[in-house]
Amino acid sequence: MRVPKSALIVIDMINPYDFPDAEKLIPSVREAVPVVQEAIDRARRDEALTVYVNDNYGRWRSSSDDLVERALESPHADLVEPIAPHDDALFVIKTRHSIFYSTPLEYLLRQEDVGSVTLTGQVTEQCVLYSALDAYIRHFELHVPPDAVAHIYPELADAALKMMERNMKADLTPVRG
Repeated sequence: MRVPKSALIVIDMINPYDFPDAEKLIPSVREAVPVVQEAIDRARRDEALTVYVNDNYGRWRSSSDDLVERALESPHADLVEPIAPHDDALFVIKTRHSIFYSTPLEYLLRQEDVGSVTLTGQVTEQCVLYSALDAYIRHFELHVPPDAVAHIYPELADAALKMMERNMKADLTPVRG
């Protein structure tokens, strides 16, 4: 039986944190960043594909380099620097909540023979949840480590994780399990 290749997906972590709910999100991001960094390091060591999928914040002329530079110049650069993309990581720009909506991500994953995705990043009850559903309906095996995702509202994040586990058959084993 063929074991599917895996990919680590880092969602919306390249961020200047200059939006309305940022102050509610930042404490959870501070907890998640070292765990996401550990997941990235593990993926590199295991030679797993690492893909950053990030919002462009309505900046239609931006590139991945522009987004990283802007985030690293922000007052919250300490949340970005430890997890900034390495040269071997791929970067997909998204414009809506799901990592799959109007992006080439599914095509990229299929080209790389990926059958299993690990979703890390933010926001658990928004982009991570919608991306998990889209991964599930595309028949990817799904892993969402609760210690590697950040939330705005803890009660909604808990509900979102339960939905991912029950309805999308997501494995919720923590990175630091």
